[in-house]
Amino acid sequence: MPPIEIRLHNGISEIDACAWDALADSDNPFVSHAFLAGLEQHDCIQAAYGWQACPIGLYESGTLVAAAPLYLKGNSHGEFVFDWSWAAAYQRNGLDYYPKLLCAVPYSPVTGPRLLVGSGDGSDLRRRALIAAIEQQTRSMGLSSAHLNFVDPPGADALSGTRWLPRMDWQFHWKNHDWDDFQAFLAALKPKKRKNIRQERRNVGAAGVHCEIRHGDELEPADWGALHRLYLSTFDAHGNHPALTESFFRHLGQAMPGQVVAVLCRKAGRIIAASLCLRSSDTLYGRYWGTHEQIAGLHFEACYYQGIEYCIRHGLRWFEPGAQGEHKIARGFLPRATRSFHHVVDPRFALAIGDAMRRETLALASYKQDLMQHSPFMAEEGDRK
Repeated sequence: MPPIEIRLHNGISEIDACAWDALADSDNPFVSHAFLAGLEQHDCIQAAYGWQACPIGLYESGTLVAAAPLYLKGNSHGEFVFDWSWAAAYQRNGLDYYPKLLCAVPYSPVTGPRLLVGSGDGSDLRRRALIAAIEQQTRSMGLSSAHLNFVDPPGADALSGTRWLPRMDWQFHWKNHDWDDFQAFLAALKPKKRKNIRQERRNVGAAGVHCEIRHGDELEPADWGALHRLYLSTFDAHGNHPALTESFFRHLGQAMPGQVVAVLCRKAGRIIAASLCLRSSDTLYGRYWGTHEQIAGLHFEACYYQGIEYCIRHGLRWFEPGAQGEHKIARGFLPRATRSFHHVVDPRFALAIGDAMRRETLALASYKQDLMQHSPFMAEEGDRK
């Protein structure tokens, strides 16, 4: 490869949007320049929250040829790949775990491109050069570690067999088997599961709630305020810090309107609950939800059933409704692997963490077997088209 210049930027706004998006080579909304720049511009990324944006770019003769969303992290909040025990081990030994280097999308446990290299000849070489550059930055900055979370298959392939420690987990995703409508999907379920879903949907209708789906450019100005207030209510209920601002929500509607999918739940004409999703050409991503009234089945309707109907209607292959939640299995969401990789500089900690993750992987394999015993489908995944 020609000589490469490594630049660590102070924010994604320093990088040309067209050049960045061309390297992403994907319509995954979370790695788009618009999404990541919006987080920075609308005060969602702050040092006070433990996030300092420092995206990395590789340049050949001044042209951007590879890049990655990179952050200097002062804590492990908003990552969804939990390493608190690693930080505690460092502290017990009188060492600093933070700051660390993180390649990820803030607040978004969504698999997608992380090592942005475009396509065509040389993409594998550029991907490996980007990995080496992240390792180099980790060492030169004197950091404990670097982490790539929710890596897509090409990124995972590039990291396999390296010193980066692999880690996996399960999320619960829905797969479209070319069903004609929601009733056809229900017909694939075991009778009891089918009956329960129908009852949950009837409960919502009986409560006088009507749900509608709107894209970003179909939402009224007041709708954005309602969506953000509902988002805040969920975080307040769980005692968590809501990092996303209303101006960021509005930014999504303006910058990527066709990729914003909102489920608005109205009662007597007033929005009482909603979920906010993003989409690519083949996947719907459920992200944020909130409600002002506790109505039986409303969470499942707004967060799952409306999304499933949307995917069937628009021909999307996957629906990823977010992290965790074994209750999703009964509603057609089955376990699907997510992957992350971790470069731990200190060989002693690398050995201990690697051993722990190997044991964790074995336990997770057994966990999946247990989960699949509760599959709601009449036929196994491999038996259906």
